[in-house]
Amino acid sequence: MSTRSHQGCWTCKHRRRRCDNARPTCRNCAKRGVDCEGYEVRLRWGSGVASRGRFTGADKPLEENVPPRQLGRRRDLSRERKRLEAQAQTQRENGCDDMLTQMENDATLTIRRSEKDEILFNESPESMLQPRLPGLCEESNALYDICLTLQLSLSTIRTLQFFEYFDTSLQEFRSELARSTTLSDGTLTAGLLLCSIGVSDLKYFYFQTPSELEQLTYPLLAQLMQGLPWTMHIEGMYNILQIRSPEHSTGMEAATPFRTHLLEVMGVMDIPCFAIGRQTSPIGIWRRFCQSTGPRHGIEPVTGLPRSLLNLLAGIDTDTTEQSFWDWAGEAGTFSQCHLWEAYRLAGILTIHQRRRSSGSPQSHSTRRRSELCPADPSILVARIVANVDALRLGCLERPEENYLNNSIIFPNFVAGLEVDVMRQNLEWQEAIRRCSSGTRQDDMLLEILQELWLLDDSTLDINDLARARGVEMGLL
Repeated sequence: MSTRSHQGCWTCKHRRRRCDNARPTCRNCAKRGVDCEGYEVRLRWGSGVASRGRFTGADKPLEENVPPRQLGRRRDLSRERKRLEAQAQTQRENGCDDMLTQMENDATLTIRRSEKDEILFNESPESMLQPRLPGLCEESNALYDICLTLQLSLSTIRTLQFFEYFDTSLQEFRSELARSTTLSDGTLTAGLLLCSIGVSDLKYFYFQTPSELEQLTYPLLAQLMQGLPWTMHIEGMYNILQIRSPEHSTGMEAATPFRTHLLEVMGVMDIPCFAIGRQTSPIGIWRRFCQSTGPRHGIEPVTGLPRSLLNLLAGIDTDTTEQSFWDWAGEAGTFSQCHLWEAYRLAGILTIHQRRRSSGSPQSHSTRRRSELCPADPSILVARIVANVDALRLGCLERPEENYLNNSIIFPNFVAGLEVDVMRQNLEWQEAIRRCSSGTRQDDMLLEILQELWLLDDSTLDINDLARARGVEMGLL
């Protein structure tokens, strides 16, 4: 019986035959009348791309595979225009009018394409980030591309252009992160906006023609249609922070207000209860970087939640108890804000119930409820959560200037819907959850998961396992 040769020629290896190792070609191949492929060493290249050096972004170390640098910033336009003008002058002196005309057409096309990017970049709505974007884009090429991608994701119709921009943004950010020794504000902002695209997956995908769909690579299409993985970007940025600050400190005390804001946003995205189907382990950024510097009060602007309440949510599974939520003193705010915060407080208590129930662990003495404050029946908690969320929805209809608060109801709405037994007994509460859904791609995917749970009627199902089975990683933000 022949055995596979590990030292022979490539032909014998492929055919799993013994080789006599004769040089330059083996005699066994000659006897069988087949071509001997020889003994040369063959290099195998991985599926990744180079992260540094002149081959950055290339999948093979060949000159023709080096991707061109993405144009679009003002200095790129100016440099390209000057280069083309100089070439045009040379060609004009040589009398090559035809070539000159072609080059001028190319220059016009390049400038026109970049001007479209500039127009798209300037379409972003007014926000606290907008005035800083030009300066931050000077620090990070990836941020400019990601801003364009994010703006396209907010448009009503997504075409092939969105996928091209997203692929470019992802490659540029990964290359930039691999080259970074210190995480600049520009790169950190780019990573957080990239996570935002993955967390929300804001709109449905529409294609103008079938040919556009056929041009997409199916892995990328599946990734985008089913919820973009995003937590690995948080892990990559955190690793850079650790290289810079191995003592688990980012210097929050000396950080600028904007840097502090960026770290808070990254900490919120890392809070375990704000993600389902998570593909990476939580790091604890909020507790290490934001909470460890001492008590910080006020409202975190992205979530609209008090920082003291975020401290409790970040401590679920560690030292936050049900009693911690019941004892929370709250913050001063509008009626709509109070409805939102109360829904989050009750959802935090219900999350602790659900975690304890799924793990099968008994209630410890430290988490035992005071009977006069902590209802034992989860249906009471669900009723109060749904009531507060619905009151917030109605309040925002009366006060349109507070409509932005509706963006934050995903977490309490979803946590209440996870109580399968309660929801099956109260169909009107199911309808209330549907009514409070905002209709985004993110909300619709989460609602589909909840409706599947309600139909299966199995309270032992783990929501994270169900999400992973669907291949999604969703943020409840």
